[in-house]
Amino acid sequence: MSTHSVADTANTASTTAARPRVEHKYAPGAKRARRINTGLGVLAWVIGIVFCLPALWMLLTSFHSEADAATNPPSLAASLTLDGYRAFFGSDGGASPWPPLLNSLMASLFSTVLVLLLALPAAYALSIRRVRKWTDVMFFFLSTKMLPVVAGLLPIYLFAKNVGMLDNIWLLVILYTSMNLPIAVWMMQSFLADVPVSIIEAAQVDGARLPTVLARVVAPIAAPGIAATSLICFIFSWNELLFARVLTGVRAETAPVYLMSVVTSQGLFLAQLCAASVIVSLPVLAAGFAAQDKLVQGLSLGAVK
Repeated sequence: MSTHSVADTANTASTTAARPRVEHKYAPGAKRARRINTGLGVLAWVIGIVFCLPALWMLLTSFHSEADAATNPPSLAASLTLDGYRAFFGSDGGASPWPPLLNSLMASLFSTVLVLLLALPAAYALSIRRVRKWTDVMFFFLSTKMLPVVAGLLPIYLFAKNVGMLDNIWLLVILYTSMNLPIAVWMMQSFLADVPVSIIEAAQVDGARLPTVLARVVAPIAAPGIAATSLICFIFSWNELLFARVLTGVRAETAPVYLMSVVTSQGLFLAQLCAASVIVSLPVLAAGFAAQDKLVQGLSLGAVK
């Protein structure tokens, strides 16, 4: 046997040994893996449906009359009506829900914008241009969430009363900003930590100052994280009840406080309450669907290296 034949045989053997073994799709291992994946998929669908059932039940009940909604057990075949929505929008002479909805929208939007304007420079200083003892700063932001909200309610109420800011929507804007700012800094710090420093240095070499770097370099790269942070802050502000219930009256009443007016001394109007809950939930659902892709990217940013 020639030298070339021996060498070719050795190369063929080494290539065959190095080639990964491809498992046939009908092999027992592949069938087992396919059954496991199918079972996990079915389980995920079941869990998702179970979690969605209360919301679907609320939606269905909102289209029932008060008599049908109060039956026990509830009837799925009951006739559908829009009486609950008509009562919510005040078509029967009740109070209009538009001022509370607009107050909630105003407080949530303004506080979210303020949080982003304050959290982005803070996260930049804690992740890219790290200040001294930045871990202590992060712990300080986290420690502000350790105090129960109800513990600071009385001092805030007395302060608002003394300065004449009770029943003022701007007081809620300030409180929601301070409430969401630590969460926003923590989230955006992890998002901005993945921004390449070389891009920022290149922009600074070209003469870009800090506001330009934040607006035109950092913000576009960290857009998914900013979208996720803003959506979470918006949801927290929209759903907040304790501050709004104690510190507002008529002019600054928000949507969650307005929902409590459905529960009266005459009883619980279940169909109207479900209709009101559906309407109040729509802005959050719309914002979530609009920023769905950015939200998924932002929440998973940095999860896979």
